[in-house]
Amino acid sequence: MTAGTRIAVAQACLAVAAGLTLAVCPVVTDTAAAQEVPVTPALPFPVPPAPPYLDPGFYQPDAARVAAAQPGEILSARQVNLANVWLIPLNVSAWQLSYRSTNTRGEAIASVATVIVPHRPAPTGQRSLLSFQFAEDSLSVNCAPSYTLQMGSLPNPLNPVISMEFVEVQAMLQLGHAVVIPDHQGPDAAYAVGPLGGRITLDGIRAAENFEPAGLSGTDTRVGLWGYSGGAIPTSHAAELQPQYAPELNLVGAASGGLMADIRAAIDYNNGTSTFGGAVLGGLFGVAREYPQVNQFIDRYMNPLGKGLRTVHENQCVALQFAGFPFVNIKGLFDYPGDPMRSPEMQPVLDELSLGHRGTPTAPLFIYEAPLDEVMPINAVNNLYDTYCTDPNARVAYTRDLFSEHGVAAVSGTASAAMWLNDRLTGVPAPQGCHNRDVYSQILDPGAIGFFANAVGQTLASALGMPV
Repeated sequence: MTAGTRIAVAQACLAVAAGLTLAVCPVVTDTAAAQEVPVTPALPFPVPPAPPYLDPGFYQPDAARVAAAQPGEILSARQVNLANVWLIPLNVSAWQLSYRSTNTRGEAIASVATVIVPHRPAPTGQRSLLSFQFAEDSLSVNCAPSYTLQMGSLPNPLNPVISMEFVEVQAMLQLGHAVVIPDHQGPDAAYAVGPLGGRITLDGIRAAENFEPAGLSGTDTRVGLWGYSGGAIPTSHAAELQPQYAPELNLVGAASGGLMADIRAAIDYNNGTSTFGGAVLGGLFGVAREYPQVNQFIDRYMNPLGKGLRTVHENQCVALQFAGFPFVNIKGLFDYPGDPMRSPEMQPVLDELSLGHRGTPTAPLFIYEAPLDEVMPINAVNNLYDTYCTDPNARVAYTRDLFSEHGVAAVSGTASAAMWLNDRLTGVPAPQGCHNRDVYSQILDPGAIGFFANAVGQTLASALGMPV
């Protein structure tokens, strides 16, 4: 690739008002001039990897060096050994990249992504790249996928979702696609902050494309996005941000399921009525880590019970966020004259956290949702679909999985989402226009059962050492 084609786009300019990023200009990324970084060899077995809080050299590099880098520029790289459930090795080529990204205030931050390349050849002449965003849903950097997926990481029963969703990653590897997995919550584990996770995701793609050992074709690489539930938040925000923040990326499709389209609707839906209210409350605490005005509002108005629950939530992984404090009255934890989520101080943040106000993504979208979802209100997703489809150029496929709820739809929709993404990543164009459908279960889609069974079988085979 020539130096001309490697020049991505113009220098980032972020208009910041009231502490919020309201506009995003493109970023110049001259990958031809990017300095090569040495790749540290993987740790020899059985030396365990250090958790992020004990690994500041990689996860928290020098701030001046980070600020001097371009978004997506690699700061450090190392080989890693990956495993299913901490100990069953996965026969792939894998690395971790520390790279520069940008927070919602326009400040330079460091983030980490895991890049995985299968041994099998690409299904076309060019290797495609999937960015997979896990439902991390945690308030600790030690729950991030970059640590959890490594062989020898400490088993954590409070962090089971990443191990389960890793099967979906391996399904895409089996199809011959490379995968990049960003720690999309950033260095402060800012759970549920989509605008932050979207930027980290897009910069993780840039870093993967810039990483020569991955064997990708730079910005010519076909790129897809995939995430469910907490992983759908950065996925969908990345799709909306991409035309302005990273227009040089060849984004060919984004699949999101169990989607939180409107954070106000999600809080109303879960307030005192849902078994997963604790997860939404944990998300509010995650938002406070990224937005100082939200943290100040909580400090001022949250009552002692709410602050006590915050102490319990802090630095916990996904299982406690979801299983802890069912049916919690989130709004009742505030001593505020009226609805705290309608307070003037909160509105700019809640606007930024909700989808649809940036316009319709230019890449094709695949959205799947369960009307019986007990966490994410279906009406908000219906409204988002309608908003996107006011654009005559929109390409949106929207499926409502009638006999599922949040957890079941995560499984029943896996094969259909993966097959849709595989078509996009192998160059099959998405249908024009918007299309929505209601099905009893997506597992009954043509080819879905066979695809799902093959993905599980291949994962079991890889546990016996079969190369992926």
